[in-house]
Amino acid sequence: MILGDIKSLDAYLADHSYVDGYVPSQSDASHFEAITKPPTNATPHALRWYNHIKSFGSEIKNFTGEKKITKTPSKPEPSKPAAKDDDDDLDLFGSDDEEDAEAAKIREERLKEYAAKKSKKPALIAKSSIVLDVKPWDDETDMKQMEEKVRSIQKDGLVWGASKLVPLAFGIKKLQIMCVVEDEKISVDLLTEEIQEFEDLVQSVDVAAFNKI
Repeated sequence: MILGDIKSLDAYLADHSYVDGYVPSQSDASHFEAITKPPTNATPHALRWYNHIKSFGSEIKNFTGEKKITKTPSKPEPSKPAAKDDDDDLDLFGSDDEEDAEAAKIREERLKEYAAKKSKKPALIAKSSIVLDVKPWDDETDMKQMEEKVRSIQKDGLVWGASKLVPLAFGIKKLQIMCVVEDEKISVDLLTEEIQEFEDLVQSVDVAAFNKI
């Protein structure tokens, strides 16, 4: 998924939490890194997404998927005066003047297709992005088995994402795992209680991060 400028990105994110899928991915990282100037209130959906991705800090590089940028930002020629329109500063992949006729035609067709699909979509479903800290009893706990048990919890409205092991103390590590839930279908409290039922492996579960998306 490659979106050509802040306005089209904002229009797309009006009905999507992320650029591609239900959890942050390298597609989000690619678009985030391509933005040279943060979005403004004029593009509220892009601004919400930008601040959300920025909150992950150095964890952005651990997002799943592959980076895909088919067109990199181009630098203005020294002989040409800078554009006065504020929207020019928000262009992710170069100005329209640099697109050839064929590229402009393809882009126009894709925007029409997207507008048609958008008009048929149901109301946006409220979701939350959550990071859970799952702590073991000791350094002898099988962390691979613990993660398998956590991911074995499958529910309508629950999608598991990336995970990693984070050092605690004395050689003990905790499992930090991301998930996206539909707010009307999944209770975070009940989810953490269900994970704690694996009492032979899990000592406790804490919510490390909680963001509405």
